[in-house]
Amino acid sequence: MRDPLERPPIFKRRHYGTPETFTLIVVNYAVVTFGLMAFSKSNHKINWFFWVVLGVLGLYNAFNIYRYREEYNRIAIIAYIISLAGMSLLFLMV
Repeated sequence: MRDPLERPPIFKRRHYGTPETFTLIVVNYAVVTFGLMAFSKSNHKINWFFWVVLGVLGLYNAFNIYRYREEYNRIAIIAYIISLAGMSLLFLMV
């Protein structure tokens, strides 16, 4: 039971943790960036294992979106699509 002399909090805590969409986007960029650094050669050839890493990343994305599908509203989906476009630009710049 609450103490009657205790003052109520002025500000409510409204932070509910890091959204899963942000975590997914950061993980995608990290994996693609490190994969490009590790598996690309100086003559702009990509090792076959990079494509395996991208396939596993795609499975992780599908699982994560399926698991947290209630968090993916319209804005989160737009941010995810923009991040995929940014990763493709990152791939083309290497």
